[in-house]
Amino acid sequence: MTLRKYLILGLVTLASAFGDISLAIGMKRLGPISLSHPGALLSALRTPWVSGGILLLLVFFASYLTALSWADLTFVLPATSLAYAGVAFLSKFWLHEQISAARWLGVALITAGVGFVTQGPAYTPRNCGDPGFTAPVREAP
Repeated sequence: MTLRKYLILGLVTLASAFGDISLAIGMKRLGPISLSHPGALLSALRTPWVSGGILLLLVFFASYLTALSWADLTFVLPATSLAYAGVAFLSKFWLHEQISAARWLGVALITAGVGFVTQGPAYTPRNCGDPGFTAPVREAP
């Protein structure tokens, strides 16, 4: 994998983690909102933390699509799950949430799993005769 591909996966991870944290901060400041009051959900869009979180998650989604264009889903999804570890650390040290030992063990298992997944090939070559085959337009640099 190239440095650019590692940077894309890093962007996916960071944008996802910081986007989720931003949404959490914004929604906790608003207080409880019920699905039976959709107007309250729409008004949440006007708060800076929620808007910022949505923008970061849009960056996540664009980066995620980019990664899927050059790698298999079975590589990209686990590799980007490092965002779960990022959310745990940000929640602990920025939001001051209590995280149990079981959750930290889960974060450690996710991180170990990412290590295993990234050791294999990122892309499965396809035969032109496969029903799911589509010729790539171009290889990402």
